[in-house]
Amino acid sequence: MQDKTLQPYFLLAILGGSLLLVFFILQPFLAPLALATIFAVVLQPIYRELNLRFRGRESLASLATVFIFAVIVLVPASLLATQLLREAQQLYITVSASGAHAAFGTLLDRGAEALSTVVPDAPERVESLSADIDLYAREALDWIIKHMGAAFSSLLTLFLNIFIFFVALYYLLRDGRLLTRRIVELSPLSDRDDSIILDKLGLAVNSVIKGQLAIALIQGTLTSIGLMLFGVPNAVLWGLVAALAALIPSLGTALVVAPAVAYLALVGSTGAAIGLALWGATAVGLVDNLLGPKLISAGLHLHPLLVMLAVIGGLVLFGPIGLFLGPISVSLLIVLLSIYRDVTKRTEENSVSVVQ
Repeated sequence: MQDKTLQPYFLLAILGGSLLLVFFILQPFLAPLALATIFAVVLQPIYRELNLRFRGRESLASLATVFIFAVIVLVPASLLATQLLREAQQLYITVSASGAHAAFGTLLDRGAEALSTVVPDAPERVESLSADIDLYAREALDWIIKHMGAAFSSLLTLFLNIFIFFVALYYLLRDGRLLTRRIVELSPLSDRDDSIILDKLGLAVNSVIKGQLAIALIQGTLTSIGLMLFGVPNAVLWGLVAALAALIPSLGTALVVAPAVAYLALVGSTGAAIGLALWGATAVGLVDNLLGPKLISAGLHLHPLLVMLAVIGGLVLFGPIGLFLGPISVSLLIVLLSIYRDVTKRTEENSVSVVQ
């Protein structure tokens, strides 16, 4: 029996069920697939250059691009992750030890003595602050150790995700243009709107990865170097905190550098404190002003506050991959809202022209 009235609904039901089934099949691999898509967009210039040098051998150019990416980015990132886990564990052990709390209390007592001439009840306030900071520090370190340990707990899953990431990146680089054409063909939107969405989304990816996040990474790296040079412990871990803090408007790496300078001053390393303050104001503070316009000018601009909220929310929702997916998701929403506004405007103009 053929009922042409029910055919579209039946087809939509089958299509919806198939999409849902495929989603559950691919769900365990969405994180590496999303990362592969993001970096396939970022690595396109390198791929195109290598494709020209290899005279159109797309498979070889894609393989070479993946190899370059692995050597330049993933190998140092793996070493950094290992060092971060080690320093986080060391910091947790140090803070948990009774001697560490006593040393921290001594530092606060020195600060209270210096402030007592201005604020009479400074010692009492500092004592209360010390208890609160100790509690919050323990809770924060418990959270860091728990989540960082979970990230490395399943080596099999980790290696499988890395394998899928590399394979997906290879094929997305090689067949990206074909996939783009297929998406445009299947989309119910006009080809013009599809092209605008894809172009702006590419700009958004490059702006987020090469812009705000790249600047934050550079500032975090320079902060780590400064902390190492002037003798602040766990410099790599605090450099990561500084990289995340660099996404916070106005404050940025000062949230890490300023307490480090105060720590050096309280332990009596006045010269090191002055040196770190100068380092933070020059090598770290000027990066945003010097590199920011060059890295972000060609991309889609996002307000720093929106980037910060997107990164934090992405980390909470997606885990470590949220560092990328958060800002990209917000950028996609902005692009779609822009397209919706243009389509609505064109529809209204067409309606007015028809009435006239």
